[in-house]
Amino acid sequence: MSRVLLEVCCGSADDVIQAHRAGADRAELNSDLFHGGLTPTLGELIVAKRETGMKIMAMVRPREGGFCYTDGEFATAVEDAKLLLAHGADGLVFGFLHQDGTLDEGRTRVLTELAQGAGKESVFHRAIDVVPDWRAALDTLIRLGVTRVLTSGQEPDVSLGTATVRDMIGYAAGRIEILPGAGITARNMDRVITETGCGQIHLAAHRQAADPSVNNNRSIYYGGCLYPPEDRFQVIDGSCIGGMVYRLRDRESPQR
Repeated sequence: MSRVLLEVCCGSADDVIQAHRAGADRAELNSDLFHGGLTPTLGELIVAKRETGMKIMAMVRPREGGFCYTDGEFATAVEDAKLLLAHGADGLVFGFLHQDGTLDEGRTRVLTELAQGAGKESVFHRAIDVVPDWRAALDTLIRLGVTRVLTSGQEPDVSLGTATVRDMIGYAAGRIEILPGAGITARNMDRVITETGCGQIHLAAHRQAADPSVNNNRSIYYGGCLYPPEDRFQVIDGSCIGGMVYRLRDRESPQR
């Protein structure tokens, strides 16, 4: 059975370090996973790369809430992309759409060519899951030379979109990589792999960690109106990732 590569969605340098220790093959580095992942800081990238040496794909997303950006936001994305590549990113993760949800070919070309010029990979993220015609979007991405597409098969959870992911893989026919992600867990991982026929998966597995430094005044909140507990935060669950890595490698072993 062929090897299935595991990419872990990370929200910090510490997340990347834990994913690396657990045996992950590749990391996607973001900030603000609560909003689906935004551009990470250079410090996070530098530390993650220095401490692990693993392949790190860096998110380029200037704000939450859609993928049709102002000129200023796109200019920021371009400058962030240049800096991330210059400081060790092995690829860029991005997605640009028009207001009608169709793929923005011009902006996608800019980021793709930046990555190509640096000899790095390019990934069109789950913005593909809201386009009206994924085949037309894939045709454009293939023509531009994008390395990979991250998708849930246009469903909220990839376990519901396995048929579409399989269709995408068949349609791509090796011209672009299809990376299923969103909602993959230890429980459904094998089914997603089997039903899609994929050679790689993308997942996040976090646990809650404690920071008691704010406990002197529990009425204070520093975030927005959702008011999550200030003495807790999310970190990669290395034990969970490690178990999934073990199972993926066990899939490669000859059948007993």
